[in-house]
Amino acid sequence: MILSNKDIKHIFEKLRVGLVPERGLDSYVVGNERELAEIGRQLEFVQGGEGNVKFLRGGYGCGKTFMARLAVIEAQKRGFATSFVVVSDNDLKFHRFDDVYRKVVAELGTSACPRGALGDILDRWIGNVEAALEDTLGEVDDATFDKAVLAKIEENLASMTGNQAPADFIRVIQKVFELKQAGQLSEAAGLLSWLSGSGNVAASVKKLAGIRGELGSRVAMDYLRGIVGIIHAAGYQGLLIVIDEAETILRMRKDSRHKSLNGLRQICDGAGGYPRLLWLFTGTPDFFESRHGVAGLPPLYDRIRFQERGGFASVTQPQLNLRPFDQDRLRKAAHKLRALYVGREHPELVELKITDEFIDKLVKSVSKGLKGHVGLVPRHFMREFVDIMDLVDQEPGFDPMKQFEKPYQVRELDDAEKAVIARGDSMLDADDGDDELVPEEEVW
Repeated sequence: MILSNKDIKHIFEKLRVGLVPERGLDSYVVGNERELAEIGRQLEFVQGGEGNVKFLRGGYGCGKTFMARLAVIEAQKRGFATSFVVVSDNDLKFHRFDDVYRKVVAELGTSACPRGALGDILDRWIGNVEAALEDTLGEVDDATFDKAVLAKIEENLASMTGNQAPADFIRVIQKVFELKQAGQLSEAAGLLSWLSGSGNVAASVKKLAGIRGELGSRVAMDYLRGIVGIIHAAGYQGLLIVIDEAETILRMRKDSRHKSLNGLRQICDGAGGYPRLLWLFTGTPDFFESRHGVAGLPPLYDRIRFQERGGFASVTQPQLNLRPFDQDRLRKAAHKLRALYVGREHPELVELKITDEFIDKLVKSVSKGLKGHVGLVPRHFMREFVDIMDLVDQEPGFDPMKQFEKPYQVRELDDAEKAVIARGDSMLDADDGDDELVPEEEVW
């Protein structure tokens, strides 16, 4: 695989601040072959017209976000559209399906359009509709042709969704087409924003399509089914939705947490009714096994239960268990990053000073600085390693080996990492009384 200079710069800029790059990860991935193969199997499954849910399970530092980003890269290589949503405190409640829908559509991307791709996808689909009609209608006037397109949009949406597309959904898409044909691009963009779940669309624009209010929770998943159908009709294989850091649910207030877990159960129960859609959630063992989390909701826990036998776990069960990093994987990743970095201001110095011996000592030093918690090392190690390569490149007199004269000092730890090092594994607040969840009323 050959990366562009832009992609290489992106990788190192993200690593410098301790973040997971959004592209180019496959250039330095190490030891995730089995997990990638399982993600590929899931993509093939939904590509055939199925719908499914998969969970990435791992402790802090196991690379859940890294693996989820790799899944996005793999999906786009295979012709899928993708959406990568990060759960933030009190920002995304899974029982509010309009919230879920809005986040998913906002982060919708393709290989051609990394983010906010709904408009591009819709244009591609309508272009396909027009091309098919040109072949069947032959020479007709513009008004007749546009009328045929509007009828075909309604017919196709009904077919794509098994006649479950909401009337407002169809009407808005038809009106977007009409407005674009009339050159009213601002109004068309406003309706597209409404279709994306925005609550900031002028009443005068909504009136053009005969709609009122906002897109509600009870119809949001029907809209999502329509979006997935359009994605496929536009020429893509399907849609991968990643929901990263689902364990954030555990920090919600008790009532919101209960409702969000029930919303997650409903997504799992209904997944089969969304052809060509794969949901991928990431979460910590605490999220799955705590009574505050999935284990407190028996219908969900029983469905996605994680099992090990003799220390072995099948990758094909609902939860895909990610193994923590070890020192050998860190070394191999460092070798790949060094090869990517060479070729800047002083490539000869990077090759000369960033030796295999140096990498080995850095791995051991950072691991020791984190008190042997190797699973927490990758983010810190990568950041330290890139910083040292930068110094070698910029300062010819800098000797990286002298860095080992003092023990490695961790720059910063987030709250979760501090908890792990302090051996306080739980991130939960104590609640009084029985916290077992019970299913709530279905909303879709």
